[in-house]
Amino acid sequence: MQNDDKKQTVNRRDFLRKAGAIGLAGFAGTKALNAVADTNKERVITAPDQPNPPIITQNFPIAGNDDRPIVQYPEKRPLIRVTSRPPQLETPMNMLADAEGCEGALTANDAFFVRYHNSVIPLSIDPNTHTLSIQVQLDGSAYIQPDYKTGSPEGGSPTKTVLTLTMKDLQTKFEDFSIVAVNQCSGNSRGFENPRMPGGQLGNGTVGCARWTGVRLKDVLAMAGIDSTAQQVIFNGLDNPDDEPPDFVKAIPYSKAINGEVMLAYAMNGEELPMLNGYPLKLIVPGWFGTYHVKHLSEIIISYSNDMSGMFYMGSAYRIPNNGTGYIAPGTSWPPATGAPTPPWIPINRLKIRSFITSHLEGAKVHTGRPVRVKGIAFDGGDGIKMVEFSSDGGLTWAEAKLGKDFGKYAFRPWTIRFTPPADGAYVLQVRATSNTNETQPADPAMCWNPNGYMRNVIETVNVTAVSTLGDSDD
Repeated sequence: MQNDDKKQTVNRRDFLRKAGAIGLAGFAGTKALNAVADTNKERVITAPDQPNPPIITQNFPIAGNDDRPIVQYPEKRPLIRVTSRPPQLETPMNMLADAEGCEGALTANDAFFVRYHNSVIPLSIDPNTHTLSIQVQLDGSAYIQPDYKTGSPEGGSPTKTVLTLTMKDLQTKFEDFSIVAVNQCSGNSRGFENPRMPGGQLGNGTVGCARWTGVRLKDVLAMAGIDSTAQQVIFNGLDNPDDEPPDFVKAIPYSKAINGEVMLAYAMNGEELPMLNGYPLKLIVPGWFGTYHVKHLSEIIISYSNDMSGMFYMGSAYRIPNNGTGYIAPGTSWPPATGAPTPPWIPINRLKIRSFITSHLEGAKVHTGRPVRVKGIAFDGGDGIKMVEFSSDGGLTWAEAKLGKDFGKYAFRPWTIRFTPPADGAYVLQVRATSNTNETQPADPAMCWNPNGYMRNVIETVNVTAVSTLGDSDD
């Protein structure tokens, strides 16, 4: 393994201390989709101190979760901070799909959520010296990852490097391609679950959609001479653990890796990747949860075994009940005493269908007697969106929304609808999506619960109030 390549050139704690807060007023807003910027310069991120952050309340059902500071980190607009070590930043819902010129389907780079597991994150990367190594495991036994927690590669499976690529190699020796795809954290919305479970207490904002540009993973593996005897493809990046669990290393089946859609991305919405979203190289697995979208990619390891139990984030974490749905009754244990599948747990994988209202935040006021334009997004794991329905009365009646431009089966699908509140008072706005394979969203959160808080996809609700004395501002 190339542990030496993972050293940092800027003090991590100083960076995290300086990544302070800033008010929302006066922020410059989104960036247009420009050509990919110059990648021949060392990338360094810093931020000034910005004390006394404003607070956003997310209305979690469990006291103590709700109030979050709005902070600004390098290359980002002010976002919701969940934790500072490692950095976890949520996108406010009204920013989920506001990239300029994208018809409500893409998330701007500076608004895209941030999720790390390791605290030692890269703060300075020179694209002229960054390399990607392709390694093969030297035996067919279960893959065991090295102990990066102690800084020692001893005890891991022996490997041999068969190919090393620079960023220039990736940009000149392979056909480039682009795909629009959602990246959603597995635990998105965990903070709304009840009973509460361990893990980041996230709202709905750890999701985003971008146009990713890079090279097909299958082409890189072909150049390395990897054939169909491979079973798993393993990915590691430049971030390192400190006092946390082992290094964040993920794997996908070889058959998935060569499907022509899995890619190594070096650009996002026509620009370089933001540092906090994986610069200079990021794995993109369209249709699968963001846990597989490894940042700052530096190593690919080919294993000839399907046994990934020696990898913490495959064999212990990011696992769901192997019962056909991944869900169980809230508060119950898994596996059951009898009749448990073998194995009872499997790694999380494909996205569930979801939809969100992005035009109105909780508690918004609208004008009585006037048409209110409501908009949002829907997405799933790759079947595509057939229909989005909207309700203004808490699900008693539903109307079909108008779907916007289709950016591809893995993308956000924008939707819009208008409703006219007939009288002053409270209105319960809800949205649900149906896929082309008729997968839809449950109304009851108990139907999408599991012990780790993964894959929540309940019908979303936004409460608004109609007021006849509201001013003439646009609803």
